[in-house]
Amino acid sequence: MIHSTNPYTGEKIYSFQPLTAEEVSEKIAHSNEVFKDWKQTTFQERAKLMMNAADVLEKRKKEYGKVISEEMGKPIGQSISEIEKCAWVCKFYAKNAANFLASEEIKTDAEESFVSYEPLGVLLAVMPWNFPFWQVFRFAAPGLMAGNAAVLKHASSVMQSANNIQKVFEEAGFPKGLFQNLVIGSDKVEAIIENEIIKAVTLTGSEPAGSSVAGLAAKKIKKAVLELGGNNAFIVLDDADLEKAVEVGVNARYQNTGQSCIAAKRLLLQEGIAEEYLEKYIDKVKQLKSGDPLVSDTYIGVLASEKLAKDLEKQVNESVKMGAKILVGGKRDKAYFEPTVITNISEEMPVFKEETFGPVIAVQTFKDLDEAIEISNNSKFGLGVSLFTEDIEMAKKVAPRFNEGAVFVNEMVKSDPRLPFGGVKSSGFGRELSSFGIKEFTNIKTVYIK
Repeated sequence: MIHSTNPYTGEKIYSFQPLTAEEVSEKIAHSNEVFKDWKQTTFQERAKLMMNAADVLEKRKKEYGKVISEEMGKPIGQSISEIEKCAWVCKFYAKNAANFLASEEIKTDAEESFVSYEPLGVLLAVMPWNFPFWQVFRFAAPGLMAGNAAVLKHASSVMQSANNIQKVFEEAGFPKGLFQNLVIGSDKVEAIIENEIIKAVTLTGSEPAGSSVAGLAAKKIKKAVLELGGNNAFIVLDDADLEKAVEVGVNARYQNTGQSCIAAKRLLLQEGIAEEYLEKYIDKVKQLKSGDPLVSDTYIGVLASEKLAKDLEKQVNESVKMGAKILVGGKRDKAYFEPTVITNISEEMPVFKEETFGPVIAVQTFKDLDEAIEISNNSKFGLGVSLFTEDIEMAKKVAPRFNEGAVFVNEMVKSDPRLPFGGVKSSGFGRELSSFGIKEFTNIKTVYIK
């Protein structure tokens, strides 16, 4: 059986009978049959249903948000916001998919030549638990609008949320079988990728999971898009608006109890403002309310499992043994981990070189911008970086020096349907969202007429 366990109470709350290999194959075959008709629909027809999906999400946001909080411990207000963001991405692609995928005329020596964007077929999405709805919808909304079908292998710990996502599309009026949640464990993924019906794979998750899935897809010459881990730096220069940088910096690290690939995990402070900034920052951290994820004013819930909290505890303890100093927090109680600030960091410590997936931030100081960029780039990850400064022209000039998928100036790194999202280095490849994301899973076809 597959179980969902409430990490706050330790109670098993949902149980699911896994599909057999034969049942999985039947569902994939069904998706393929539905796809054959779906790809013939117009963008207008698809958009109407996608707007319906947005309406369902908004209507049921409290219901679905509660399940998210129960399954993985996200504070309820943040869970509801996640559902609202999914409605946004549905509306965005309903309104823009036709323009994004319109044929593009290219002038050549031909009488007529153009590029068209055609759906690939049935796509496999392998998704994580930390944003159970958003990670799926930022793939599914563009994928379905492009004319594809999709099957989902979600994290076993959030299987009720996965079932709810399927219900959203069915209630919105999409053909049954166009989007299907597969109630399976990770051991079934290889066979699904090998299935000839599956045309491409997208994964959001850990570096090992991404490497495994991409390798399996490559063996079958199938495209993969990977959104993996991050170790984002949050850089504050001495000319920054400190009040704003503190407020944004705390949210950038501690929202979703720190369980985000794009969270600010390394806080880099210019020496001239380091002491003042850190004093203000720690004061804000101490004010964060921890508690029951289902209570409306809780900001810090629990990690998604006790194992994750123990892993984080190990990273912190090993770093302390190497000389790091805990300024606030550092203690664990089952799946709960205190909001933590650590300083006296060296670049060999786990809290610097590894991804810390929880409410822990490592603090370093730097003399000048060149040193800050060097420290920021000293990571195997490359998902995003935040730079706080009042010198916008300077920020534009140095943006290309960051080896990242995104540079955010005076703001935390975040995903936005209007902007491409993805990383470089060990943070993965390919892009989600915007016009770039919807084209990832299309056949970009050249048509030449002479």
